[in-house]
Amino acid sequence: MSKSDTFSSPHGWIVLDKPIGLGSTQAVGAVKRNLREAGYGKVKVGHGGTLDPMAQGVLPIALGEATKLAGRLLDATKTYEFTILFGSETDTLDAEGAIVQRTDRRPPLAAVEAVCENFTGTIDQVPPAYSAIKVDGERAYDRARAGEKPDMEEKRRTVTIYSLELATEYENHDIPDSAFATTRGRPDPFDPQISLQLAETVTLVAHVSKGTYIRSLARDIARALGTLGHVTYLRRIKAGPFSQSQAISLDKLNALGKGAPLKDIILPLEAGLDDIPALSLASAEAEAIRQGRKLYGQPQPDGLYYATHDTVPVALVELEAGTTRIVRGFNLPDVAE
Repeated sequence: MSKSDTFSSPHGWIVLDKPIGLGSTQAVGAVKRNLREAGYGKVKVGHGGTLDPMAQGVLPIALGEATKLAGRLLDATKTYEFTILFGSETDTLDAEGAIVQRTDRRPPLAAVEAVCENFTGTIDQVPPAYSAIKVDGERAYDRARAGEKPDMEEKRRTVTIYSLELATEYENHDIPDSAFATTRGRPDPFDPQISLQLAETVTLVAHVSKGTYIRSLARDIARALGTLGHVTYLRRIKAGPFSQSQAISLDKLNALGKGAPLKDIILPLEAGLDDIPALSLASAEAEAIRQGRKLYGQPQPDGLYYATHDTVPVALVELEAGTTRIVRGFNLPDVAE
């Protein structure tokens, strides 16, 4: 895209492979800066879910009309790959904190694999003291950094772990099928002939609901195994419909500001709606939706749809008993315009 084409404001997604050390707000700033340097001027930009500075991976960043969908991503499920170092727990529950407890105990890899079942499903979780949750009107991490010990127990929350398993790197490991409890509440007999591999570290993959703290999950897994642990590596590999295969590096983003074409890195607005079926509209129907009017007599099943006209997203709509209700409208030009 040349400078002469930059009068039209872009609408869509840039999925950044966020590096360690860069905050989510800084990442949004980097996108704004590169768009400005590329000649796009002021563009509305927002991210679809905070990723801690010490974490890396998928950070969807919305541009223009796509920012209207950023809230959906906040509620979307996420998938993380993370490594637990056993033997010590830190005040931040990650490698950036100070060690507060140590132990010589290390769990067998078979026990790690077995305990995952106990952390799958709906669980209660106490957030880390170093988190953005407010305690008595102040951020918990501000209180913790000031030397206080905020009471996080009262902030206990219910989250859902849809799946939790060893990373693919363990696929070729000869992990015994039966060493500890493999079914909740039913311990399997211990076989002394099985050689138990003690784990210094383990890497897991978790598909989780909104509000899940991976650092707390790692802490609780380690404690359940009779040891201590903290996160040394954390990577988000999926956020809602966006996966790491769609993510670009910070270097590729910075190339935009040096003249690289935006089309090489931007995904269309509807990429954020891949999990929602499309509802194709005729011209008159699309015009009615844009004017805020309802449509009646639609034959599709009830549910959420994104309405389109000539492949252009018109609105996010809820269909009930044949009647559409506009959830969120998009101000995008038709192909013919």
